[in-house]
Amino acid sequence: MKIVVCAKRVPDSAAKIRPAADGQSIDTQGVENVISPYDEIALEAAVQLKEAGVASQVTVLCLGPKESTKELRKAMAMGADDAVLVLEDRPFRDPTATAEALAAALEGLSPDVVFCGWKAIDDDSSAVAGLLAARLDYAYASFVVKVEGADGGLRVSREVEGCEEIVHVPTPCVLTAQRGLAEPRFASLKGIMQAKRKPLAEQAPAAAENASELVALTPPPARPAGRIVGEGAAAVPELVRILRDDVGVL
Repeated sequence: MKIVVCAKRVPDSAAKIRPAADGQSIDTQGVENVISPYDEIALEAAVQLKEAGVASQVTVLCLGPKESTKELRKAMAMGADDAVLVLEDRPFRDPTATAEALAAALEGLSPDVVFCGWKAIDDDSSAVAGLLAARLDYAYASFVVKVEGADGGLRVSREVEGCEEIVHVPTPCVLTAQRGLAEPRFASLKGIMQAKRKPLAEQAPAAAENASELVALTPPPARPAGRIVGEGAAAVPELVRILRDDVGVL
């Protein structure tokens, strides 16, 4: 079984994000980039399947700028066998165009399983994996919290409202990783050294049109100052009145 993990390069969640002067991108000055955390969980799950003998190869696939080689080398240090970088050719690419470019690359890799994080933490669209499955005509399971090999496919546990759903997913398939599926490992020194010698291919993206337009990036409005209505038990009547009359939650 061959697994491909789609990994996106995103700003670190601890970074302070500011719109750039053009109003359509972020100011990258001083911003550290990382593998999107849910994609990192997907990578760890794929490596664990290989270690368990379920998978024979793990490839990490990234659509991003040339600088994404840093994140891909980290992915290989964590256990991926090789990597493919599809070089981004535009400042804005929506989920439809992203799925189209990734699907074209995946057709050349012929994976049995495609792992994605359930969302990327920069745009939060959570749409690419579903679009990818539709484009490739693969089976699809989202919010996966457990996965193991099964006859003719995978046995998958999904997180659904109030319970856990267990399904059999035939291959080829697309799975999205939810928190709890796996705990990403730290790359060892040996893994880092080995990653330097693992193959990393680069290719141009397939032609794909955006289905949406980026109008502007703006910072969120400043949070209004809090209100102090009093102290201790004496403040309760006024607090109840505000919640009932001003806010309307009672």
